[in-house]
Amino acid sequence: MSMSRIAEKLKERISCIEDTVNNICARLDRNPETVKLVVVTKSATIDAIKEVISLGYVDLGENRVQQLRKVSTQIAEFLEQSNGASSLPKEANWHMIGHLQRNKVRAVLPVSCLIHSVDTLRLAEEISDSAGKLNLRPKILLQINASNEPQKFGVPVGAATHLAEQIETLPNLELVGLMTMAPLTREKQVIRACFVRVRELFIEIRGEKIVGPQFTELSMGMSADYQIALEEGATILRIGSAIFAS
Repeated sequence: MSMSRIAEKLKERISCIEDTVNNICARLDRNPETVKLVVVTKSATIDAIKEVISLGYVDLGENRVQQLRKVSTQIAEFLEQSNGASSLPKEANWHMIGHLQRNKVRAVLPVSCLIHSVDTLRLAEEISDSAGKLNLRPKILLQINASNEPQKFGVPVGAATHLAEQIETLPNLELVGLMTMAPLTREKQVIRACFVRVRELFIEIRGEKIVGPQFTELSMGMSADYQIALEEGATILRIGSAIFAS
């Protein structure tokens, strides 16, 4: 397939997602500008990522630290070489959306605008300690395992409020919301129940004044379930295969 045809398909797919988001927001009386689309690039070629950026989408997500560093470097070089072309942004905003090991924290901090996957106090402490040494104050999300699946990362719902309290005491990071992944199932009521529980937890944590006014983000919903997530209050959608699948 030619690059022009690939670019055309990417534009069509993203436009379809945007139309869906706009329609759902209109139905729920939500402002679509409060919803951020994070384009997950793990299955994409560099050329496809460049096309997405040229369409104006600068929030990009990666699951693995090594891939995040590699691709973010390539994209930074591309944008620098473009020499301020009016159609291109100056930089991309990279989101770390996959499981993060403590020994990889220092590698991810300089390139990530938001870490979606903090689920233990030890990881939060490592982020805070490393960020202090790098003179950074990263934004993080607390990952919730609302489906109680043993193979999934994330703090259980019942332990989340206490962990949020502990994280709030750390000096060099900013807890800005929650993240979750719904079960891989076709049962929409099961998916919806997961998102509802995390939204309720989000409201509960805010209501108890555990967190500050920066606690505004709900990262919920991927290619297969983002419509349900949006209906249940998601502010960040993490979408990859619906954009890049061949």
